[in-house]
Amino acid sequence: MSEMNPAETYILKQIEPYRTILLQLQSVIEATVPNAELLYKWKIPFYYCNGVPLCFLNQSKDYVDLAFWHFEAMENHTEYFIDDNRKSIRSLRYKAVDDINDDVIFYILKKQLQINTNPFKLIRKK
Repeated sequence: MSEMNPAETYILKQIEPYRTILLQLQSVIEATVPNAELLYKWKIPFYYCNGVPLCFLNQSKDYVDLAFWHFEAMENHTEYFIDDNRKSIRSLRYKAVDDINDDVIFYILKKQLQINTNPFKLIRKK
């Protein structure tokens, strides 16, 4: 049996409903970006594509965040974004699996792939 990725362990260790929310987000992300790589960075699951960070998942308090960069390039669905006074990150926040809107996630991930710029390099340049 192969060892589980620490990011997958993080997801499976969450209590309900957060585990189900995370698993659903994982399936939507992997269906949208089949070559995305699930890594474990800064103690949370990150998705990378071609070496560039795409998004990350974080269970906190009573919700799950699907967080990403390049908010300024988003033209649609911006009413769903939470900023929480963060400078470079925005997130979609879920308290129930029924809150997940696949079309919104699909749009954001496709937009992130078009930008295809490592946000950490941009932050360091500022």
